[in-house]
Amino acid sequence: MQACYHDKIEFSDPVFQNLKGGEVKAMWHMLALAAKDIIIVFKNIEGGAKTGSCDWDALYSFSRTGRKVHNIIHASFEFRDGRIIKHTDSFDLWKWAGMAFGMSGKLLGWTPFFQSKVRVTARQNLDKFIIQHPEYRS
Repeated sequence: MQACYHDKIEFSDPVFQNLKGGEVKAMWHMLALAAKDIIIVFKNIEGGAKTGSCDWDALYSFSRTGRKVHNIIHASFEFRDGRIIKHTDSFDLWKWAGMAFGMSGKLLGWTPFFQSKVRVTARQNLDKFIIQHPEYRS
């Protein structure tokens, strides 16, 4: 993913919102290191000179709980200078929380409090990763 991104990349999904530049590249590096058993399947790939999209499934064990996740994602892209300048992933955060956290995610994953906690924890993990990998500092 890093090689596909423009230096001014902007990324957002239901967990990692409004990341820019090195933060985006650091996120993928961090997630790849945590992914011990990931399988990714792409489908419905479409692209033009300025925009593109695809659907992708990520099957993996969530590193925090060890629970199996099958996340179904829709990605939208905007291109500049032959690279991705904007990447937006969409998925059902409540459904993901149910798979990643079990019963607590199923019961509470729809709540703003639970979703905020997931986002804050993810952001804290990313910030720690960037401190350990200064090449991603913007």
